[in-house]
Amino acid sequence: MVNGSGQLSTAGSADLRAGEGARNRLGDSSIGMGVARAVAVHGTNAEGGGMAKTSTMLELGTPAPPFALPDTEGRTVSLDDARGAPALLVMFLCNHCPYVQHVRGELAALARDYAPRGVAIVGIMPNDVAQYPEDGPEAMRREREAAGWDFPYLYDESQAVAKAYRAACTPDFFLFGPDLRLVYRGQMDDSRPSNGLPVTGRDLRAALEAVLDGRPVSAEQAPGIGCGIKWKPGNEPEYFA
Repeated sequence: MVNGSGQLSTAGSADLRAGEGARNRLGDSSIGMGVARAVAVHGTNAEGGGMAKTSTMLELGTPAPPFALPDTEGRTVSLDDARGAPALLVMFLCNHCPYVQHVRGELAALARDYAPRGVAIVGIMPNDVAQYPEDGPEAMRREREAAGWDFPYLYDESQAVAKAYRAACTPDFFLFGPDLRLVYRGQMDDSRPSNGLPVTGRDLRAALEAVLDGRPVSAEQAPGIGCGIKWKPGNEPEYFA
């Protein structure tokens, strides 16, 4: 469902578009410099010491790929529920990854700060739960409640949506403007679990502010870094390495 402020949220019962009243089932220079900035702050993830994965940096201007996925209450949430919102934030997340746990509180803060301003927000969990049962639907429900995530947390069981967005890691962020075309993708900020920098959400918040103010979003965007998506055996996308 969508709350009265426009957030894609299962907690609310109003609509995605302010005042509509209908119920919906949702709540610096170039990319090269951004990559250098990301490399300067990333480390290894905590899963067996493996290297973290970085965002694929989907082309700006790409239309938001469609999705229709179940939330933690079993209700279907779709891209159509975001139409009419001033912005749509799609976040690929999971429960167990230390990179997601590191920004857990800021994810909740983003929803608190931007849902009242009409931004549609949705989290999507794409991992293979046969490999990582701690990321399964019941665990997702518990994590959403414990973390205070007031946005729908959706299960991409087939991993088709993650592939459509060319998602590579958790977390991985995609911000779309009112026309549902991509304006920002990449990191939340420079903080990582091991680098001691505070979690501020600076990069993502700056992009959100620009969209809401009707300004262009800076093209200097650093790739996000996180735990690689856990693809089902044989389901790895062509961009996975």
